[in-house]
Amino acid sequence: MKEKETFVSILPEYGRRRLLMFADSIRELATSFGELDKPLENTIEEPNEADRGDILWQRRMQENKILMANHLQEIAGIMSHVAEEARRFSPVNEKIYKRVAQALKGFDLQLKDVYTMENETGFTEMSLQIRSIKPGCTITAEEIGDVISVVINKKLTASVNNPFFIDLEWKTFYYVEAPRFHVLTGVALAVKENEKISGDNYAIFETEPGTHSMIISDGMGSGKKACRDSQMIVELMQKFMEAGYKKEMAIQMINTVLLAGPEAGNMSTLDFCTIDLYSGFCELLKIGSAPTYIKREHLVERISAGNLPLGIFNRPDMEINKRRLQDGDYIIMLSDGVLDALSQGIGEDMMSELISGTDLKNPKEIANAMLKFCIRQSKGKVRDDMTIIVLGIWQT
Repeated sequence: MKEKETFVSILPEYGRRRLLMFADSIRELATSFGELDKPLENTIEEPNEADRGDILWQRRMQENKILMANHLQEIAGIMSHVAEEARRFSPVNEKIYKRVAQALKGFDLQLKDVYTMENETGFTEMSLQIRSIKPGCTITAEEIGDVISVVINKKLTASVNNPFFIDLEWKTFYYVEAPRFHVLTGVALAVKENEKISGDNYAIFETEPGTHSMIISDGMGSGKKACRDSQMIVELMQKFMEAGYKKEMAIQMINTVLLAGPEAGNMSTLDFCTIDLYSGFCELLKIGSAPTYIKREHLVERISAGNLPLGIFNRPDMEINKRRLQDGDYIIMLSDGVLDALSQGIGEDMMSELISGTDLKNPKEIANAMLKFCIRQSKGKVRDDMTIIVLGIWQT
């Protein structure tokens, strides 16, 4: 008889209640910040210099209170989401259990429990309790995933949080249904002449299985200061995304850090791309950044942003574009220095033609070829830092 599926919280009930209580208290704190936000009274007389400074200071304080309230609401939302997160658990049937146990026995591994789970996106996850029956086991969690995939006839990929090796103690290993698409990336870099360090920074990472992200930030100017600003943006953005923050709130907080910096001109661009490898949808968020190009065979789409970099306005203007990618598409992200190396005024169009005309398939080779072309166009000179990220996506 088939076991009945159960939809249960991933946290024990006591821990779930405690987390929800913490979330409620943080929301109340956020509300108190909002109540403190009173509009400034208008004065009939023209304020003198001292009064004007006081008004500006009070206005800045109000803006900080609003930001803090939003920040606290975001934290409360993340805590509530974790507390309410649930999975639909179902023990596998006896036939599959025996097949998995027999396959693992061939590697001197003992199986205790096997559960399948349905995650929030509707895809299959699997948890297994395993231990080695002999010391010195060398099979990895990833190799076990390959074995199970053959047994159940469904491609599974290992969770990044799994232990690397199996030992004599019982441990739980998690696997998730492999995404529909896989990606390869390539990066090419050049540092501005007479500088030792690039003002550009980038990151390529996964926030969760099946979600691939890329960031480029171009700091104002070049050298150490530009590098410091852009590095801060990239590192904070990655940490906020991995922690579960919404992109808009993460960017608002980073922008406030730039505005509050001790030096003037802490401006940097932000080019952020996320790709759902299950659906093929990508989201491009741009703030003052160079265009991004999407290549499909010999057709090229240019996605530009008309806004200004971070660190200028209290509330940054964000331009978001969404596209659905197909098998064999490429995404090309650039820093401003790449286009500046091309002919004045026609750099964006020339780049479209260059990308359209290439027959290279490997993302690293494409990025290197583009960088070499740009340097040749500028007669061998590197007048600004250049960063090129090329991502290719293919159906599994």
